[in-house]
Amino acid sequence: MAKITMLNMAGAEAGTIELMDSIFGITPNENAVLEVIKNYLANQRQGTQSAKTRGEVRGGGRKPFRQKGTGRHRQGHSTDPSQVGGGVVFAPKPRDYRYAVPKKLKRLAMLSALSSKNQEKELIVIDELKFDAPKTKEMIKVLENVKAEKKVLIVTADKDENVVKSAANIPGVRTALVGTMNVYEIVNHGSLILTKEAVKKIEEVYA
Repeated sequence: MAKITMLNMAGAEAGTIELMDSIFGITPNENAVLEVIKNYLANQRQGTQSAKTRGEVRGGGRKPFRQKGTGRHRQGHSTDPSQVGGGVVFAPKPRDYRYAVPKKLKRLAMLSALSSKNQEKELIVIDELKFDAPKTKEMIKVLENVKAEKKVLIVTADKDENVVKSAANIPGVRTALVGTMNVYEIVNHGSLILTKEAVKKIEEVYA
């Protein structure tokens, strides 16, 4: 097991913590991470875009102008895509972009993302993260103390409204629970902050 230094909210050392090699020390599989991120982004798409085909727009019926003598190309219908106000060729229609990926692939991608953060020194473990009341200034101070990057993902074991609200108005900072964190969020943020309890819960879930 690898050991890393654990910090407190003041940024001072608070001992060391052992991380399981099977979770935080594997060789990252970039292909698995890419596939899971693509799946996540596809599943976020609403798929509500729509346009009208020539059969759905208003108009039609009579010939828009006579066949010969106008100098224009012949045209028999005003709903033709070449006409102003006509339909759209291969018009997009509402569709579901969701698809599933194997559970083993999801697990591999998660372990790869966590291991990559650890290997790139972008993983920060703090002994606890607690506030008496929601205070954005206090959260900013904590992030500065632990030398986190501008984009930070904070993962806790249990939901704490004071922590969530303290981070809500800070650009680039997001909070998540162990059960709701995803590969895209981990990769998309420069620093990953885990509480000691969150580390324990992650190891319980993925061991």
